[in-house]
Amino acid sequence: MVLIGVNALSTPSGKLESKFCLLKIFTNEMFPMSWNRWYGLRSYIRSSLWVVPFIALLLYLIAIRLVYAFDNWGLWADVWPWGVAGTQRMLETIITMTLTFVVFTFGSLLVAIQVAGGQLTPRIIATTLLRDNAIRFTVGLFIFTLLFATGALSRLGETVPQGVSGAAGLLGFFSIAAFLYLIDYAARLLRPVSIILKIGESGHAVIEEVYPEPAESGCSSAGANRFAGTPDKIVCHQANPAVVVAANMEGLLALAEKTDSTIELVPRVGDFVGTGEALFRLYGRNLPPERTLKALVALGPERTLEQDSTFAFRIIVDIAIKALSKAINDPTTAVLAIDQLQRLLCFVGGRHLLDEEIRGKNGKLRLIRRTPNWEDFVQLTFSEIRLYGAENFQVARRLRAMIEYASQVLPDDRRPALLIELDLLDRMLERIYLFPEDLMLARTPDSQGLGGSARSASHANQH
Repeated sequence: MVLIGVNALSTPSGKLESKFCLLKIFTNEMFPMSWNRWYGLRSYIRSSLWVVPFIALLLYLIAIRLVYAFDNWGLWADVWPWGVAGTQRMLETIITMTLTFVVFTFGSLLVAIQVAGGQLTPRIIATTLLRDNAIRFTVGLFIFTLLFATGALSRLGETVPQGVSGAAGLLGFFSIAAFLYLIDYAARLLRPVSIILKIGESGHAVIEEVYPEPAESGCSSAGANRFAGTPDKIVCHQANPAVVVAANMEGLLALAEKTDSTIELVPRVGDFVGTGEALFRLYGRNLPPERTLKALVALGPERTLEQDSTFAFRIIVDIAIKALSKAINDPTTAVLAIDQLQRLLCFVGGRHLLDEEIRGKNGKLRLIRRTPNWEDFVQLTFSEIRLYGAENFQVARRLRAMIEYASQVLPDDRRPALLIELDLLDRMLERIYLFPEDLMLARTPDSQGLGGSARSASHANQH
């Protein structure tokens, strides 16, 4: 049985949402692939630069034959004025030019990635830079043009193939335009504000996928009641230490229903799991097999953004506290990071956070999983930035503006955690600023950090 569109990503909300449509050429019997292997393969493909250039190689093998086939049909007029010698020089120029583009692009990209990772955070390399489609497809165009011009030059005879020459010339022109675009795009992409914005966009999409329902009035945080019982079996992680990057919650729930058991996923998505540590706790008489359970959990060397709703916060906070270090001393970048943190925190605060216990159709407890609650998001957002940045006027004022804004726009049950952070900020400012004038300045909410307090006050009054 051939399967089409088999790769799907299950969200912790219990809804199965297709993410990518992949084609399995082989049957399940000939080419078995578990969910976690497909998930790992998909994540690897999304973060690899070589995949699009390799596809360009395959497209070249098809395109060169099609163009020569149509050229032999005589569909092209003799409009190429340069003759065989001119065509040969043009193709040689295109080959040299595109080869230079490829070398320059990869060389400068590696240097830029190292510099950006060192100045901001290394977490942006895999989550942002290597997944950028503009870079990948531009390099793919260079490779396709290089191979096409090489193939056309090797087949050049006593007559000029009009269609092939015209196609090569257009590809060379598009490659020049793409190279100029790539230089401008990379320069804009590597700015801190662009990196932070891309991470914010990715985090917003993950939060919307993981928490699809809006928060209800008076809803409680996840994890208020936790199941307590003695497990009938503990499944431990026996492979090399790794990080839980995703879990097929839909598959785990279906497996628990099938075996009439309760499955507890011990680590949370994003947790590190060492060899011999507990991965599952099982409750019931008819327990699911270990191999099937482990196939529904994807492990990797580092955290990813796909199902980890707190990882975008972690990356942006890392950027902010690195900008606040004494070696860099760039509080404006920290303020830009706080802008995106405000957006993400207000968005997740308006969503219904997941319950840790999932029940089946008959109301029986089937699945237990660890999820971040509202306090986790608030502490992750404020604690470290407050610790490293409260002594800076920009950061102190921007944090207060974010707390006040979030308190106004979020439901009432979200405010206690925010008020705790506001109290901690005030107490820390009292220890730092000795002069009353400085303390008053630091306690003024300002959405720009320093210089926009009046606008911030009017903005707050509107809400």
